[in-house]
Amino acid sequence: MSAPTSPGWSEARTKLNETFPQFYELEPGGALALDLGADGWLLELKPEGKVLCQYGVAMDDIMSLMSDGTPEDLGTDEIAKQAKYFIQPAVSKFRSLLLQSGFSEQSEMNDEYVAVTFERPVDFHNLSKVEDLIRWCRRQIGGAA
Repeated sequence: MSAPTSPGWSEARTKLNETFPQFYELEPGGALALDLGADGWLLELKPEGKVLCQYGVAMDDIMSLMSDGTPEDLGTDEIAKQAKYFIQPAVSKFRSLLLQSGFSEQSEMNDEYVAVTFERPVDFHNLSKVEDLIRWCRRQIGGAA
């Protein structure tokens, strides 16, 4: 079940796409995403009024790194543990900054990937504040202006 769409999402979405042409859709009419530099961080703007900064790794990539072509020998728990270990250095670099800036931290895991997500609510009726937050994330994590 998807979360309810926040008031002002469609107008905000259109304006944010104009301001940040690097955004791309994760699904038609849904969340917008933006790569935060070459390190693999992703910024996601969700219709329910949230900004996410996340770092993750695909389970297939971890299996390839661990198994030398024999992923069937590994359990999902072991792969997930290795994935968390793998992403920890990148996440540690920004954890305190994001937490001090009002983000909350969650871990997410499914059959496809393991990710650490930092989430913060936004108000689409205050678009300049949303834009400032996106710029701040890009500057802090991605090194972009």
